Amino acid sequence: MSVPRVSIIVTAYQEGEAITPYLDRLLESVLLPCEVLVVYDTPDDRTAPYVLEYSRRDPRVVPTLNTYGPGPAMAIRFGFDQAAANVVVVTMADGCDDPGQIEQLTRLVERGIVIAAASRYMRGGRQIGGPALKSFLSRMAGTSLYLLARVGTHDATNSFKAYSTRFVREVGVESDAGFEVGIELVAKARRRRLPVAEVPTIWLERTYGSSSFRLMKWIPKYFHWYLHAFGPPQRDRQTLTAATTAAAAAAATPEGAPSVAQSGNGRPERSRRRAEQLTK
Repeated sequence: MSVPRVSIIVTAYQEGEAITPYLDRLLESVLLPCEVLVVYDTPDDRTAPYVLEYSRRDPRVVPTLNTYGPGPAMAIRFGFDQAAANVVVVTMADGCDDPGQIEQLTRLVERGIVIAAASRYMRGGRQIGGPALKSFLSRMAGTSLYLLARVGTHDATNSFKAYSTRFVREVGVESDAGFEVGIELVAKARRRRLPVAEVPTIWLERTYGSSSFRLMKWIPKYFHWYLHAFGPPQRDRQTLTAATTAAAAAAATPEGAPSVAQSGNGRPERSRRRAEQLTK
């Protein structure tokens, strides 16, 4: 497979056979050269055999066994470290996100944005379904961060975002439990005065299975990063240079052609082999 233009991290937990039509919809929507890292926590996750079978038919799909520890944050962190492209998109396997927006988000990052967010709460966006309390808290946090901290998006808590891979690796990810990775990276971009943009999205509550979101357990972690966004500027010259260089390199790379930073890293294939060995 040629070097991808975007790495798509799909966090999956006990999705079973439902992952197959989800991957069909995803790959139907994304025409850019891509890799799809389907990340699950254990070899006996019911998602694993279906992803392994799919990857034999379509090499863009990479079964990815998370070895950093259980939980969404660790799965996303593991995916970041496996990504081969200059742009990485995080999305969920539950079908709530619109895969048709992945290319739009990717191109925003290629133009120099370090985070491109799919926003439920800006004009044109909507959230359909979902627990009322969770929705209220998310909207209040997102709107207040946009107005008061000027983070660049109305929806800092949404996980569906595209990132400059170089930016993520330079600032690091500290989240270790839930889905607070999204707000953490938005807060870090704001503190460094790096550009964040958003596009409206329509989020749909999942129609099968059950959510693994743990509201009361994870609220303190979200609040930590909420406050972090209001802190003083962190003018890290290395981070500013790296993020700008990475975005420029991605924009200058012809479609399907490897960049210097990407060539020959071999991470997806190693991840695939390890996942197959541990699942057997």
